[in-house]
Amino acid sequence: MGDPRGFMKIRERELPPSRPVEVRLLDWKDVKDELGKDETVLRRQATRCMDCGVPFCHEGCPLGNLIPEWNDLVRQGQWLDASDRLHATNNFPEFTGRICPAPCESSCVLGINQPAVTIKNIEVSIVDKAFEMGYLGPHVPQRQTGKTIAVVGSGPAGLAAAQQLTRAGHTVAVFEKDDRIGGLMQYGVPDFKLEKRHITRRLDQMRAEGTRFRVSVEIGKDITWDALRDRYDAVLVATGAPVPRELPLPGRDLDGIHFAMPYLIEGNKAAAGDDVPDQITAAGKHVIVIGGGDTGSDCIGTALRQGAASVTTLAIGKKPALERTDSTPWPVDPRIFEISSSHEEGGERNYLASTVEFVSDESGHVKSLKVAETQYNADGSRTPMAGTEHEIPADLVLIAMGFTGPDTGALAGQADVAVTERRQIQRDEAYATSAPGVFVAGDAGRGASLIVWAIAEGRAAAAAMDEYLTGSTELPAPVTARTVALRA
Repeated sequence: MGDPRGFMKIRERELPPSRPVEVRLLDWKDVKDELGKDETVLRRQATRCMDCGVPFCHEGCPLGNLIPEWNDLVRQGQWLDASDRLHATNNFPEFTGRICPAPCESSCVLGINQPAVTIKNIEVSIVDKAFEMGYLGPHVPQRQTGKTIAVVGSGPAGLAAAQQLTRAGHTVAVFEKDDRIGGLMQYGVPDFKLEKRHITRRLDQMRAEGTRFRVSVEIGKDITWDALRDRYDAVLVATGAPVPRELPLPGRDLDGIHFAMPYLIEGNKAAAGDDVPDQITAAGKHVIVIGGGDTGSDCIGTALRQGAASVTTLAIGKKPALERTDSTPWPVDPRIFEISSSHEEGGERNYLASTVEFVSDESGHVKSLKVAETQYNADGSRTPMAGTEHEIPADLVLIAMGFTGPDTGALAGQADVAVTERRQIQRDEAYATSAPGVFVAGDAGRGASLIVWAIAEGRAAAAAMDEYLTGSTELPAPVTARTVALRA
């Protein structure tokens, strides 16, 4: 490092400003002020990266991003070299730099007794600068192998694998059941967190490299899995884990109760200018979001932009601690109370809130939720506490309680792919399923996880498929199918 004592001289953690709440609620643009980025501040923040000897940020990030290296290059103003080091391990830093919760920062050595280095912001600034300078052109393969590969699903795992395999010289087609490429990045993540122009410019690069995209094609319905296997030399299943966790309570079938993802998808389509008949909208309604995670946060921001009368989040568990506790010591990713950009914009957050019943009005539409205080039992279970029930007005209820796994019906039936007891697609350490030539990467095999894990698995599965098709590979494999996150 140029100044190994930089972290002692620059102790303050600085991030670019967000647009004022009253302004950003009027549109769907990024909450961050893109014009507020200051190169001087970025270089100063990069100087805080320590010459720590053992960079635990490498372990916190499953991609093994070379964080100290590109931090030092940013400090020196060497943006193109920084981009090279960044892209050596990550196909899509513009995505991780915006919507990854940054476990690398949780494991930053500086974070032991100071605010961590602003790794995520430096990362996204590098890739934005590289695009701005016209540096990220296509990497067209020098030779073609003659092998064909179908990638089913165009989320981060599928796209990462497709780009790696295309660059290795294979002919790759990506199949997507929706009408746009990007998976949940396209339709599940609102524009105020990830503007879709960032996806478009990366897809332009991939098309120029030779990757082919097929939209509005549902494998298992429009094309059978068996037919796909006959047509291609290898198949990668990267369909994610879209099956939502249900909340089977009295009144669940009332009008006005929806899973979060259909609501977010329709909101994204409307924001893109599409005509969405009978759109689920929060306009003028009292909205209840059940679930306190990232998906619930996205629902809050969307509802507020649609003009909700009120937004209330219900979480069954306790309010997390404000700082690390002994149960989550450095360098593991702690579970702490977080305030997202959507939480800054409004809404109420209730903890220890157990939903008991959905209450109907005379027309069969939800009018309120019966909620009780959560009681922790000796066996670790959580149940509603008798005598604490009360009602909360609700015109729209969004269930954002996470996901249970992939939709495996057609895949298991048509391609004879084995499924685990946890409803994930069974695979070996090299991402191969029980069906010859069929591999699986991302949430479909791991279960619902972070975007950085999806990209890491996509890269690793690409290496496994390249070796399967050619007998050897030079593609990197940052993780195996058995690798787990750094945790307490």
